This record gives sequence, structure tokens and C-alpha cells, in this order.
Amino acid sequence: MKIGVVSDTHGYFDRRLPGLLAGVEEILHAGDVGPREVLDQIATIAPVQAVRGNVDSVSMELPPTLTRRYDGIEVHMLHELPRAQSMVREWAQAWPFTGKQAVHCEQFLRSLPDTCRVVIFGHSHEPCLEVLAGKLFFNPGSAGKKRFSLPRCCGLLDVLPEGVRATILSLERYNEDLPAEVWLPRGGS
Repeated sequence: MKIGVVSDTHGYFDRRLPGLLAGVEEILHAGDVGPREVLDQIATIAPVQAVRGNVDSVSMELPPTLTRRYDGIEVHMLHELPRAQSMVREWAQAWPFTGKQAVHCEQFLRSLPDTCRVVIFGHSHEPCLEVLAGKLFFNPGSAGKKRFSLPRCCGLLDVLPEGVRATILSLERYNEDLPAEVWLPRGGS
């Protein structure tokens, strides 16, 4: 099963999205959508599920979190992690570890559903693919107009019998700074 992943469109529908996300069965939008028309445009590619970002109007009636199950893999989506994305990266690179840092990491992990294997988020506009404690943390980056010096991108999540593969796709002509593809086996980290 192939799932498209976007975030932080901020009212902009990139004309490259239909080509990059062709053939996906569903699209997950991790918030900061902009007007509802953007979701309508994305829905022309595939059915879309979205969560509310910090700049989205409550009147859009988007949930703050969403949990979906794809072929037995639970995916949890929210706009902003309860800890900085940089901390997740630091913890993932140091895992397993002990001490005060481990206590903070465990508190963070307890804030997420126990059974989820994939956590999709946005907010930072910075793409991220990290595995921490058997969970894949996936920020597709921003699919909106260029902001800051960060790349514009979206992502793909392939749920396969053996596990999950996450990929970041550039919405720009060339970008060597995107994270590499990540594989998470079905049974562990």
C-alpha cells in the first residue's frame, strides 16, 4: 500500500504533487493546510486525511491528531511533536542510552500511542526520517511556497508485508540535502 504524505502547504497547491503522488491510495496531510481548497485540490489525487496545524482555523473542523491503520501498521499523525524535532534526531542517533536524557525520551515516547509504528508530523518545515525505539518519525517537510532556506518536499510511505519504507521527494529541481530513504521492518526497529 502506497500513501502520500504532505505538510505545511500554507494555502499553496504545488502542480508537481499529482505527478509525484500518482498511484497513492490515500494522502495524509500533517497540518498547516491553509484554506479548504488546498485539501480539495489534493483530494483530486487520492482521498486525503488531515490534522489541524497551528495556523489552521478551527472552523475547518480538522482533528488535532489522527490514527490510521494500514495493513496492520498503525500510523499516528499530528502537526507538532511535543518535543523539538532536533531532540528526536539526537535521541535516535544515541539510542539506546541511559540517564536523564533517557528519562526525557521515555516521557516523550509515552506521549504517543503505544501501538503506533509510524509518527507523521510537520510544523518545522524540515524533512525528517528517524527511527527511535522502534517507531519511524516522518516529517515530509513543507509542500508550500519556499520559506526559510529549507527544501520544499513531500513524502511517500510504502506499507509492505515485510515493513514500512519512507521516502522524501523533492518539489524542487535538485536537492542533495534531503534525508535518505528509511526502512522499518514490521517486527522491530
